[in-house]
Amino acid sequence: MFLASESRIEMSNGLNETRSAEVMRRILGAPRYESIVRALRMPETFPAMRRYFINTVFDSTFVVLGVIIGTALVAEPVQRMVVLTIITSCMALMMSTAVAVYEAEKMEQRIRIMEIERAMLRRLDRSSIEHTSRISVMLIAGVNAFAPWLAATATLVPIVLITDMATAAWVAIGSAIALLFFTGLIMGRIGNKKRPVLNGFRMAAIGVVVFLLGMLIERSI
Repeated sequence: MFLASESRIEMSNGLNETRSAEVMRRILGAPRYESIVRALRMPETFPAMRRYFINTVFDSTFVVLGVIIGTALVAEPVQRMVVLTIITSCMALMMSTAVAVYEAEKMEQRIRIMEIERAMLRRLDRSSIEHTSRISVMLIAGVNAFAPWLAATATLVPIVLITDMATAAWVAIGSAIALLFFTGLIMGRIGNKKRPVLNGFRMAAIGVVVFLLGMLIERSI
């Protein structure tokens, strides 16, 4: 009975995946969809996505914490200035990290292709390998470009919805530190650590330290 139930669950999951694949194939077109699938199956694509995405989430969250300290926790904060500063900072981070990741991965992928060319004793320009490698680089850079907006969303929502700026700023700071905690928690689970929650608390503690240092600098000026 248990095996039959497990079999039905697997069949259901398979059907859901098939339906999702069909929907994406219709949206993107069959050739483009197949190219993306091949790129995602490359052994280096998902690890690079995960690595760069987590790094950028941390960088963005620390930047946003600094922005809040400098614009929201002041004598007379202006909501519009706080919002615009967070948005423009995350926009700049999105562009800089996307370009940096694209160029770095493009170089790494080119090195791999050159190694394959030496092994095969022929050029791979305009080959399926080169095409798939190029799409992999674009996917890695594209996913990484969205990372700053996690920090932006976590902090902008309370700032926009709460009328009292002092309260909004503290809630936004709490949201940013919570984002660091959950990112650390996910890192711990992916890394198969025995206590991923401790990893989350460690990342949150780093965020608290950064916040306290920023407050110390702001009040000493």
